[in-house]
Amino acid sequence: MTGLTARIRTTEGWPVPNAVLIVTDMSGRQIARAVSDETGAVDTEPLPPGVHTAVLTAVGCQPVARTVQISSAGTGLLGENALAPEAGAVALPPAGPWTIDPMHSTVIATARHLGIASIKARFSELSGRLDIAEPFDLTSGYAEIEAASIDTGIPMRDNHLRSSDFLEVDSYPTITFTSSGLRRTGGGTWVMPGELTLHGQCRPVELDVTYGGFGADPWGGVRAAFHAETVLHRNDFAIDYHAVVRAGVAAVGTTIKLELDIELVQGEQLPAM
Repeated sequence: MTGLTARIRTTEGWPVPNAVLIVTDMSGRQIARAVSDETGAVDTEPLPPGVHTAVLTAVGCQPVARTVQISSAGTGLLGENALAPEAGAVALPPAGPWTIDPMHSTVIATARHLGIASIKARFSELSGRLDIAEPFDLTSGYAEIEAASIDTGIPMRDNHLRSSDFLEVDSYPTITFTSSGLRRTGGGTWVMPGELTLHGQCRPVELDVTYGGFGADPWGGVRAAFHAETVLHRNDFAIDYHAVVRAGVAAVGTTIKLELDIELVQGEQLPAM
C-alpha cells in the first residue's frame, strides 16, 4: 500500500528519475523519504494522517516544497510537479547530431614519471560525435583516437610509447569510446559511463563531464563545448611496462589521467572552412 504519490518532471515536461521526495511533519521531523523511478513517479509508505510538508529535490534543479494533506488511510496525492533548472544553469544544446571538431579539441594523457614528475602526451588525431537527446541524459556518444598520433614533444619517447611496451599501435591503431547515456551530478556536470577500447582491451570507464555551453561561431555554425576526465589503470588494458629506476619506484606510473576538451559543431559533418 502506498502513502503519498507524485510525479516529477522538468519544466519541458520530461520525467526526472532519481528525484528525492522527503516528507516532514509540522515539527520538521522527517517521516518519509522516497526516490522517483525512470518515469518520474514516486511514492512513500503510508503516512500518519494530517498536514505535512513535502520537499522535492533533484540534482541540477531548484527544490520545491508543498503542503500535503494525508488521509486517515495514510494516503495522499501530490500530482504533477515541475522542477526548474538551478538558477544560473547554462542552457543545454539543441537535440540532434553534433560532430567533434578535432582542430579545436584536445586529448591529454598525463602519467607520473620517476615518482616525482608528470609527463603529458597529446593525441592530435580525434574524431567522433554526440547525438544529443531529449531528455539530455539519454545522449549517446562515440569518439575515436588515432593511437599513433601521440605526441610528447620528444620523438624518441613518442616512438617508445607507440611500441609493444605501451600502445602497440601497429596492432591496435585506434582507441575508441562509446556511451549511451549520462547521469547528472550537478547543474552543469554529468557522469558519462561507457566502454573504452585501448590496446585491444575493452573496459567500462566513467567520464566526469562538465558542460561549457553552446553558441554561434564566426563561420555560420553552432558549437558546444565539454570538458571530460577520468583516471585509467595501465594494467586494465594490458599495458604492463614495469621498468624500475630504483627500489620501489617505477619509471612510469601505473595510472594515467585522461583529460578531454571537446568542441562540437552542430550537424552530421564539419563545415568547410
